[in-house]
Amino acid sequence: MKNIDYNPDKKGIYFDIQKFSVHDGPGIRTIVFLKGCPLDCPWCSNPESKAKNPQIMFNPNLCIDCKKCLEVCPTDAVDFDKMGRIDREKCNLCMECVEHCYADALSAEGIESSVEEILFELNKDRIHYRRSNGGITFSGGEALYQPEFLLELLKGCKAHGWHTTIETAGHYPQDILEEIIPWTDLFLYDIKMIDDDKHKEVIGISNQRILENARYAAASSAAVIVRTPIIPGFNDDQESINEIAKFASELKGVKRIDILPYHRLGEDKYNGLGQNYQMGDVESPSNEKMEEIKESIESQDIRCTIGGVD
Repeated sequence: MKNIDYNPDKKGIYFDIQKFSVHDGPGIRTIVFLKGCPLDCPWCSNPESKAKNPQIMFNPNLCIDCKKCLEVCPTDAVDFDKMGRIDREKCNLCMECVEHCYADALSAEGIESSVEEILFELNKDRIHYRRSNGGITFSGGEALYQPEFLLELLKGCKAHGWHTTIETAGHYPQDILEEIIPWTDLFLYDIKMIDDDKHKEVIGISNQRILENARYAAASSAAVIVRTPIIPGFNDDQESINEIAKFASELKGVKRIDILPYHRLGEDKYNGLGQNYQMGDVESPSNEKMEEIKESIESQDIRCTIGGVD
């Protein structure tokens, strides 16, 4: 252990810890998914990540129709006629229905935990980090949406000597980024669109702060990999791709661009949260389309991978 001070009692909310990842930073990694995000991307595959507070998700494939949830709910929020099974206006998030769901059809998406509790879980796989030159990746949601919690987690990881990576969409005050950078080895930095008007129209916010923070991170001591989800009808046209490639190629610290094909794997989660999936019948881009985009980016003298895999 290195002599680094951090607050082990600092608490925050995460919704998943995923082990043995090999595509979210070097080596074998554990990903900690933190709750909360200021963006509203309609293609997000983790809709449970958007709200900072815990939520209840329903999986109809696991339900055994025992109706125990109906019996134990103190606010009559369980409604079998509603998508997602829960009347969100009545629900007070007491989690009685989750605790009494024998089949785990109802789950709590969001767990309050301390830095020390998460570090204890991460430490179980320390041998894999050491042997593979791996480490810990913080994602979300937006990992920096809980900046004080994230900072203490990063310090704790560094006290253990682990490599740290942050997957970020870049929308937060620059002073937060400045405080985080000394404890971060690598940023996986999402850049979805350069055109600000289109960014605001589809995602709901301006991208000016995102691009400014990307420049700041790239000029720092941390390495940066740009990540771009390829969304048909949004940013898969030649102009959008060229603008992203040009922007990334001008950033000093950027190692490469990873292009990530859109998929619909999170669609059922929206239903489970009582939300409508907005992407309709949008299909994933073909392998040929992804290769075409990769070649276009590489023609601008910047390295590119599909899905982070060479």
